[in-house]
Amino acid sequence: MWSADDIPSLTGKTAIVTGANSGLGFWSATELARHGARVILAVRDEAKGAAAAAKMDGDTEVRHLDLADLDSVAAFADGVTAPIDILMNNAGVMMPPRTLTKQGFEVQFGGNHLAHFALTARLLGKLAPDARVVTVSSDLHRRGSIHWDDLDGADAYSPTGFYSQSKYANVLFGLELDRRLRAAGSSVGSLLAHPGYAATNLQNSASNVLMRAGMWIGNRVLAQSARQGALPQLYAAVSPDARSGEFYGPRYGMRGYPVVVQPVASAKDPEQARRLWELSEKLTGVTSSV
Repeated sequence: MWSADDIPSLTGKTAIVTGANSGLGFWSATELARHGARVILAVRDEAKGAAAAAKMDGDTEVRHLDLADLDSVAAFADGVTAPIDILMNNAGVMMPPRTLTKQGFEVQFGGNHLAHFALTARLLGKLAPDARVVTVSSDLHRRGSIHWDDLDGADAYSPTGFYSQSKYANVLFGLELDRRLRAAGSSVGSLLAHPGYAATNLQNSASNVLMRAGMWIGNRVLAQSARQGALPQLYAAVSPDARSGEFYGPRYGMRGYPVVVQPVASAKDPEQARRLWELSEKLTGVTSSV
């Protein structure tokens, strides 16, 4: 059973963790720093980021990143200096009322997928030769599909449906990035992870009182801790046995130590992934180098 104690020395390496002030991101950043990495906490609220960093042992730095604003993504990426060894696309929003980003995208698709697409594309040239890009999805990606004709939910919005869409997009993106990196002869890896059912602050953004109440109960009865939930993404980021193109999650679905898991079959469709990639370039205005 792989645990955080199995993380090798990361001395000399630099990691970026989005949404590192709480939940899965906090524990990921904590363990990466504890094992010697220089960790950049990419957070929307710098005061909360500083409070989180104060609880971590090791070399940490807090920088502003608002994933609901592509201008913020560009500014953050411009301020990053090479080389980056780990890019952990972790931050997310879960099942809020219908909300739009600064650029007018539905906030779950815009923040969970498009912003991380743009961030990754902007940072590809600053990644170390053997760097790993870890994109955090959810087992709810299995219920997802891309609403090609209604990406912003203007016609029919469902908090759960659009969350599932964003997490499905994460998987399409992570697998397509792996294909493109391999085709380019790059040694950079693209890996996916999901935490199972982990008790985090994400559940607090649910769109109605009944849903939040149900998640509050679930967090206390069914969920594993955020610290345990962060293990699959940490495994993907640092384990010598983790491989590009693989998806890691808890052994027992909602709980357990990290193992290789299989995404829903449709998420492996390279044509659908190519279509999403090209659409993401168009919507974000960021063209990838792979």
